Amino acid sequence: MTIRVGVIGAGIMGADHARNLAGAVSGARVSLVADLDAQRAARTASAAGARSTTDPNALIADPDVDAVVIASHDSTHAELITACLAAGKPVLCEKPLAPTVEEGRAVVEAEEKVAAELGRSLVSLGFMRRFDPAHTELKRRIEAGELGDVLAVHCVSRNVRSAPDATNVSAITNSAIHELDSMPWLLGTEVAEVAWVSGRKTSALAPAGLQDPAFMLLRMADGVLVTLELFLNAEYGYSTRCEVVGERGSAAFTEAPLLELNLERSRATEYPADWRPRFADAYRIELQAWVDSLRDGKASALATAREGLRASEIGAALAASIEAGGAFVPVVHA
Repeated sequence: MTIRVGVIGAGIMGADHARNLAGAVSGARVSLVADLDAQRAARTASAAGARSTTDPNALIADPDVDAVVIASHDSTHAELITACLAAGKPVLCEKPLAPTVEEGRAVVEAEEKVAAELGRSLVSLGFMRRFDPAHTELKRRIEAGELGDVLAVHCVSRNVRSAPDATNVSAITNSAIHELDSMPWLLGTEVAEVAWVSGRKTSALAPAGLQDPAFMLLRMADGVLVTLELFLNAEYGYSTRCEVVGERGSAAFTEAPLLELNLERSRATEYPADWRPRFADAYRIELQAWVDSLRDGKASALATAREGLRASEIGAALAASIEAGGAFVPVVHA
């Protein structure tokens, strides 16, 4: 059985998903690509051996599409997921679930109603770090008790350059949201309260509405404190780090450089320009797990719609902390 996949969005993420589905994932083929930019849609579709359209709703309704990947702009996610639910087609949507918590709650309500009728869930969220080998190995060691009880977690997320219209809130919903999903998953407990604080701002690169870097604190329900430094204009390269500190030891990701250079009596390593080389395996493994679950008719390990809503609710609490001047704000779940 081959799953015929329609991909909505032919930007960086959509093109990568189409390329993986066409060449690196077994049991799937790309049948249709949709993007408002007709040339971009046609280019991505041609590379994947698929047809193209500028109408995402036509893609969802197309009889040659069994399942849908949504990688279009964040503002379209809720509407397109709802359309997939109405068509009874499984969907893998990139984060976030919806632009606002209110829209996300409406999507979850609709999804859980359909799931109750069908006896299976149709919606998965693209939090690919759940499939990153470094994350899964760290989770295995935590659950095996090798580090003892976890006391603290330190995260760092740095990018070369932010979007020109980035804001403090969009930095949470588009970048920090990965940690807002991965920390409850990694530690096996919920986020109870959060705080957002800042210090000195980078002088020239950050847009007016973005405090960069920013620091976020997540206090888990069991008392573990998670720190996150988010620096979107670090310039030197893409870097994501995580160290878990336990009573008996600590464990941290290792960063594999693209190259090690030996020139002019010096040694240096190179950083990737963005997240794609770092998480290439994670995206491929995630897509394979999703396709396998569809072929086998079994639940997958991908994040659910409700877990996507949970991440958005944590993000909303962080946004409230910004308004409250950095005070801790409790996380409220539906």
